[in-house]
Amino acid sequence: MSEGCSHDCSNCSSKCSDRKEANNFAAPMNAASKIHRVIAVLSGKGGVGKSFVTTMLAVSAAKAGLKVGILDADITGPSIPKAFGLGGCSYKSDEGIEPTVTNSGIRVISLNMLVEDPSDPVVWRGPVIAGCVKQFWSDVHWGELDVMFVDMPPGTGDVPLTVYQSLPVDGVVVVMTPQELVEMIVEKSVKMAGMMNKKILGLVENMSYLKCPDCGKQISVFGESKVEELAKKFAIPATVRLPVDPALSAAIDVGAAETIELAEFDEFAGKVVA
Repeated sequence: MSEGCSHDCSNCSSKCSDRKEANNFAAPMNAASKIHRVIAVLSGKGGVGKSFVTTMLAVSAAKAGLKVGILDADITGPSIPKAFGLGGCSYKSDEGIEPTVTNSGIRVISLNMLVEDPSDPVVWRGPVIAGCVKQFWSDVHWGELDVMFVDMPPGTGDVPLTVYQSLPVDGVVVVMTPQELVEMIVEKSVKMAGMMNKKILGLVENMSYLKCPDCGKQISVFGESKVEELAKKFAIPATVRLPVDPALSAAIDVGAAETIELAEFDEFAGKVVA
């Protein structure tokens, strides 16, 4: 060790015996692709509408004229293709695996596009699943994208860690519902992003209220909203509340996500992607 050592090996060219290299888990981007921004969408638990939010972020960004892609990192429970009505398998070209393109030009890759029967269960251990996510980044020919949204599986396990360490994530959108239990789990996800030095760009409270079809009153079916309270606590700049609306579910079920109009969500998405 030389005199005056700063102990920061990343900025030092000396090859002393005490040198320690920082671990670099970054996966190489597909050589024929250029992705300007990567935004991860996560939740602390399943069933809160994370994939729906990912879908609508992509739809809103595409409507704004951006080149958009979705990497479905929820390997064991992929649902993005269903939302867009995408069927069939992706194919390989000279540049890599070609994602499927939606009606509005959103480029999508999901495990369901690489298997013969989408209903077959994925019985893989964590390292294999994490490796698949990295392959989606490195082996898929994304072309040039203004923004890629990564639909993460719920929780704070292998795949979220892989995405944070292997992909150049620029920011995170967290999805929640109003229940007290979910609030506690959301804090875990927010804190994990902080540990990985990833900025929280926005907080979505899904199933926040039910709008009465007769009088228009907002009914808090799952409890009072906590989105503003959590946003203030963690200094999250953008928030939005989404209603319980059977019409939204019906559109997703028939693969018509690109027909959904949510003005308040478009405004939120604009802040997140800006």
